[in-house]
Parts: sequence; C-alpha cells; structure tokens
Amino acid sequence: MTAWTFAMVDLAGYTALTETHGDELAADLAVQFATLARTHLADGDRLIKPIGDAVLLASTHPRAAITLVDRLLTATAELDGFPLARAGLHHGPAVQREGDMFGAAVNLAARVAGQAAGGQTLVTREVADAARELGHAVTRIGLVALRNVSEHQELFEIGIGPQARAGSVDPVCRMWVDQAAAAGHLRYHDDEFWFCSLECARLFASDPEVHARRR
Repeated sequence: MTAWTFAMVDLAGYTALTETHGDELAADLAVQFATLARTHLADGDRLIKPIGDAVLLASTHPRAAITLVDRLLTATAELDGFPLARAGLHHGPAVQREGDMFGAAVNLAARVAGQAAGGQTLVTREVADAARELGHAVTRIGLVALRNVSEHQELFEIGIGPQARAGSVDPVCRMWVDQAAAAGHLRYHDDEFWFCSLECARLFASDPEVHARRR
C-alpha cells in the first residue's frame, strides 16, 4: 500500500447553518466548497471525494498537504457569508479502489478533523514535523481520545490558514460575519453578538442563553 497524507476539511457549524438557513443554501455552500477545493489542487494532490459539507483530500507527502490545506482555508475565509473551514491531517497507507481510498489512515484524518474548531487545523506527529520544517507554528495539544480509535492519538495544532481579520461567528448559524456588513448585533451579559441576517438576530433574541453557550 502507498502512503499518502490525508486531509479531511469541512465547514464548521454546517448543521446549525442548515437548520437556520435551509437545505437549499446549505447545499449550494457544500457544492461551492467542493469546487473551491478542486481549484486549489496542485500536482500530486487529489480530491478523493466530497462528503456532504466536507472534502477528503490526499497529497503525496505531508508538506504538500499542508500547503494545499493552507490555500483552501485561506480561500474559504475570504468568501463573505461562508462558514469557517477546519481540517484534520494524518499521514499513512491506504487501499485504492475505483478512485476512492480506504483504510485506518483515512478514518483517522476524519476523526482528527472532528476535534478542530472553525479555522483550526489539527494534525498527527509526522505532519506536525513537516509543518515545523515549513516554518509554521506548531502547538502540542496532547493525547486525545478519538471516537472508534482504539489508542489515544497525539495531536498538534499548526498555524496555517487565514490571518486574523475583523469579524465574529454568528452564534445562531455559525457563519463568519464581517461586523461592518452585519445585519445587526445584540448585547447579552456584556458580550456583543453579530448576525448575518435579521432572522438569526430574531432567533437569538428568542432564546439568548442557548445560543450564547454555543459561541
């Protein structure tokens, strides 16, 4: 079996977005995200498949995968009204069948991605070592228990993706909101909350305690 670096990249808060804005918008965003991933592939990179709001990517070595995910996260963050993406990366062998890839390495990349927050990239040790070689900041998270993975995995956060920008996450639908273009904002318990639409502001006002906890 050939070893690849797998990256699972998905849209943080996609379920909340679907519940708030409906299936049509959610589907459009998922298709747009998969198209964006295709446009940022370089030689040696592969889009294995889109999976709902996620894309499974494979690169021939960790450095290429890190560079690919860096491009994709940055491009996604530059789109107005788009959720922040998050990623998990792992390097290991996989079996190829009819254009798809299978194996523990693929599954582990997906589980690692599930631990990340919006805009965050988490990786296993071999990928973290490659990130250091590329000059990216690397922070050890520690040993983490992952669902359906027998052994705890050592995870690291790597500093790739968009630079910090003014804005915040809508506490209802989880979209990234440019504060200058926000539909509205509310104060609750001395915190400011910004909204992508008046509907999100209305839903927040109807039960602020629930939505504030999701921030």
